[in-house]
Amino acid sequence: MTHDAVNSPEHYTGHPSGVECIQITEHMGFNLGNAMKYIWRADLKGNAVQDLEKACWYIKRELQRRGVAAEGGVDG
Repeated sequence: MTHDAVNSPEHYTGHPSGVECIQITEHMGFNLGNAMKYIWRADLKGNAVQDLEKACWYIKRELQRRGVAAEGGVDG
């Protein structure tokens, strides 16, 4: 089976359930959707630590957007 690297990249379509990452993230806001995307692909696209750091960046940004101070329990 050939995968379409643009429309259905393997690192977003390889979940055993058959669910694609976008089917979940399109129901989220931008920051949380991107965090989920990076968590989803963390072990599938090379540098898992970097993907998890990117997810944290988007989560922290969402907390800031919601007015939650980083020193209130979220590492800055």
